[in-house]
Amino acid sequence: MELRSVDELMDLLYACRGAWDTPDGSGDPVDLHDHALQTAALLRRGRPADKELQVAGLVHDLGHLLRPGDDAGHADRAADAVRGLLGARVARLVWLHVPAKRYLSAVSPDRGLSPQSALTLRAQGGPMSPAEADAFARDPLAEDAVALRQADDAGKVVGLDAGVLEDWRTVLELVAERHSRLGAMD
Repeated sequence: MELRSVDELMDLLYACRGAWDTPDGSGDPVDLHDHALQTAALLRRGRPADKELQVAGLVHDLGHLLRPGDDAGHADRAADAVRGLLGARVARLVWLHVPAKRYLSAVSPDRGLSPQSALTLRAQGGPMSPAEADAFARDPLAEDAVALRQADDAGKVVGLDAGVLEDWRTVLELVAERHSRLGAMD
């Protein structure tokens, strides 16, 4: 699925209300809607000028909605869905949130993961080898991907008020418009 408009994306994000990262709802303690809002809000607080990173946080787990139960491929699916609308950087950050988990698990093995994230880490390849971690660290988006991953890990708090989805429409429109203008210049 490739999203063609912010309205389509907003509809998909609204559909995340009551949808979970596991088909049976046994995974993380918040639904995909609350998780998206919390992740994006944390990134907004930590990186207020980086709208693309914030938007990547908002859409990073859409793959769980697009193909429930596909833990290993959910980042690929989400990245493919948003690339045409939100641009290559947002899509790459979405894709990198899984390698960033593997990276952080290799370089900081004592850092905590939610039980569900620890379980899916195995399906996603486990902690990176030293060579993989070195290659990841050299990626120009590694630092941003790690920030996204850390917000992803922290954005799972039951009852936390992270605002409402409609507040993100203007940011999504700005990022989509910027991508559209830049694409027209190529």
